[in-house]
Amino acid sequence: MTTSSALPEQAGRNCHHVINPFHSTHYFAPELAEEMAKAGIEHRSAGYFACRGAAMGAVGPGTITATFYNFNHELVARHVPQVWTVTTPQAVLDARLRAADATLRRLLGPEAVASPEMAEAAELALRATEGCSRSARPLYAAHADLPVPDAPHLAYWHAATLLREHRGDGHLSALLDAGLDGLEALVTHTATGRGMSHQGVMATRGWSEEDWSAAQERLRGRGLLDAEGELTEAGVQLRKDLERATDRLDRAPYEHLGAAGVARLTELATGFTTAVMEAGAFPATLFGK
Repeated sequence: MTTSSALPEQAGRNCHHVINPFHSTHYFAPELAEEMAKAGIEHRSAGYFACRGAAMGAVGPGTITATFYNFNHELVARHVPQVWTVTTPQAVLDARLRAADATLRRLLGPEAVASPEMAEAAELALRATEGCSRSARPLYAAHADLPVPDAPHLAYWHAATLLREHRGDGHLSALLDAGLDGLEALVTHTATGRGMSHQGVMATRGWSEEDWSAAQERLRGRGLLDAEGELTEAGVQLRKDLERATDRLDRAPYEHLGAAGVARLTELATGFTTAVMEAGAFPATLFGK
């Protein structure tokens, strides 16, 4: 372990940005839809709520809305708790792991999956998770209770999941402190050009165009958005402050791993994430303006 002063600023954020997509590949993969269908879950949103929420048990819609943050509660309530009448959390967790396995094998190929670099990435990412905290982090804490898979590519995917949810839980605290509700968070993130596209939000989060317009008006009233829907100077600063606050809340795992370990994990993660993206892991219309 190194001291915090040895860890470059934004090193943890940079590492997260290349680890997170590796975790997220299965959400957009046909393998997950197939596994969810076998479990009796046909609707894509129901499958997402179930597979990401299953680590918390058969929770209700309020828990999903609270921990996922930017979904319309009405969409959540259409699928939860109904989804738990056709399957169980453990069955969903098993199906999710099978889907992740099949997805990564398809996207990366057998050589990369079995490579020494994959085993090294898994070891480094798991070591980083030793520095995570369960306190006030419900999604991270729930996933941290799950066993680590034996296969290196799934161990790395599991560690990526833990690091993603740890940062995500902290980010929600930052959003609350900034006074942004779930849709306002989406609107401002989309306006940066680095978040989900407007089309992606409308297709997955359950909000209407009227909801989006109302959120824009609220943000304009705070001086965060201009008439064209772009961030004002104050809006840009708010997003920067949010990322810095999230960095502070998520610093511990990367401090634990140390600067050299973070640099190496970032290098390895970049290679694997580049490979899955080049293999078409994500819809072209999902991100960016």
